[in-house]
Amino acid sequence: MSTGTTNDVRASLNERSGFHVWWRLLRPHTLTASFVPVFVGTMFAVIHKEGTIAFGLFAAMLIASILIQAATNMFNEYYDYVRGLDTEESVGIGGTIVRDGIHPKTVLYLALSFFAIAVLLGVYICMLTSWWIALIGSASMLVGYLYTGGPLPIAYTPFGELVAGFFMGPVIIGIAYYIQTEVVTWAVFGISIPVAICIGAIMMANNIRDRVGDETNGRRTLAILLGHEGAVTFLAANFIIVYLLTVIYIITGLLPWWSLLTLLSAVHAQKAVRSFSGKKTPVDMMPAMKGTAQTNTFYGVLLGLSLLISLI
Repeated sequence: MSTGTTNDVRASLNERSGFHVWWRLLRPHTLTASFVPVFVGTMFAVIHKEGTIAFGLFAAMLIASILIQAATNMFNEYYDYVRGLDTEESVGIGGTIVRDGIHPKTVLYLALSFFAIAVLLGVYICMLTSWWIALIGSASMLVGYLYTGGPLPIAYTPFGELVAGFFMGPVIIGIAYYIQTEVVTWAVFGISIPVAICIGAIMMANNIRDRVGDETNGRRTLAILLGHEGAVTFLAANFIIVYLLTVIYIITGLLPWWSLLTLLSAVHAQKAVRSFSGKKTPVDMMPAMKGTAQTNTFYGVLLGLSLLISLI
């Protein structure tokens, strides 16, 4: 490992030692993708339950979702290292293995431990609701592992955004809604679509940033197939669809007028798209990644809050 190169990357990414190493391993900027759908699904349920909420189920669902997302990030860190895809110059990873010297097996075992805790929380949820949740939850965890693990990782194909958006959008929102109401409606599926697109956008932004390196290593992501400009245009189109659907849902009464607050997040979406323009290196595209993650966070939080405010 080149100490000079490693220190340069650490400096450009503002990486620090100590607790920060383990915090980076979780990839905290991605964890909002697990918080938002649980929050939105629960708040939509609160409307239909006239303001009541089972806090124990909400907390268990939220923690389990975050643990599965964090474990998925760790599997990504581990398997990309094992396949020789990550080096000390790699951007967009925790860097705990290649730059901080954490043993790869430690990362793998920590990911499996997170999965184990999520399973226990899932059992608690099933005991209070339905054991069908166990089947759906198991499928979600399997996808979390196969996203970067297994013989053909989903993240290396053009379907990464679609799979991530589906499981972290309709699936998680649907479960969060069901455990509160014990029913699932088409309305829940409808409001989950914009959230799913925002989550898929995070994956797209990640793949745009890593496009050159991914192509060199034999991946076939959607960003590689579309090229840099095509992928950025696709990202912008996705954001447009998110806000267009939101306005349509408000006009048709699926969402309350308070949900117009979500349009405030468009500032971050615009910033993300513009930040990709003319950028060539992964480090230069980090602000675009941040803007995409912020779009998901602000859109999801404002959507959930708008549902809550509509009850007052």
